[in-house]
Amino acid sequence: MFREKVLRFFALFSSTGTLLCCALPATLAAVAGGSAVASLISTFPLLIPISREKGWIFLISGILIIMSAVFTLRPQSKLVCTINGGKTCEAASGFSKFMLYLSVGIFLVGFFFAYLLTPILRWIATF
Repeated sequence: MFREKVLRFFALFSSTGTLLCCALPATLAAVAGGSAVASLISTFPLLIPISREKGWIFLISGILIIMSAVFTLRPQSKLVCTINGGKTCEAASGFSKFMLYLSVGIFLVGFFFAYLLTPILRWIATF
């Protein structure tokens, strides 16, 4: 039980890390231009070395999210739910699924900006 909670926390934390290291600077560059990215980098200079390791960040985040999905979506024992009427299990299960879907969404946004946006823009620019 504790292991599952820790895994869910790290899945959300790592997917948010992908968003901060890779998606946020790209979004700022697309919307506000290079000066916004320069301001962000000058405020948080650690983003540069972190973004150099984005492959590892995305790999570890993806593995953690997959492990969290296995723990969240697998059929579990209903013994605890039958003891207290099932109300707390339904609430906890709903929250866990929400956090999982939020982590996946954040991961996909970060993946899009880190790996897909530049090739798409280059392909559009060829027309």
